[in-house]
Amino acid sequence: MQFRLSGHAEKRIQRRKIKLEWVAAALEHPARIENDNDDPNLVHALLPIPEKGFLVLRVIYNETNEPLTIVTAYFDEKVNDL
Repeated sequence: MQFRLSGHAEKRIQRRKIKLEWVAAALEHPARIENDNDDPNLVHALLPIPEKGFLVLRVIYNETNEPLTIVTAYFDEKVNDL
């Protein structure tokens, strides 16, 4: 799946040491998809990452752009039901 990083996402992913292959895996094979509470154009893809002790990676992207635009990504320590 093709995607691009927003400037914000690029900085955050680098700072948080999130691998692009993890972002791609979350987009291609999410454990769960959630709609954004505030913006109907945004989608949250969640995926536990084994290399990070199964912390859940949350990738937020704009599904109306082609290719998809990653808005941000982070490890969501509050998610424990995947």
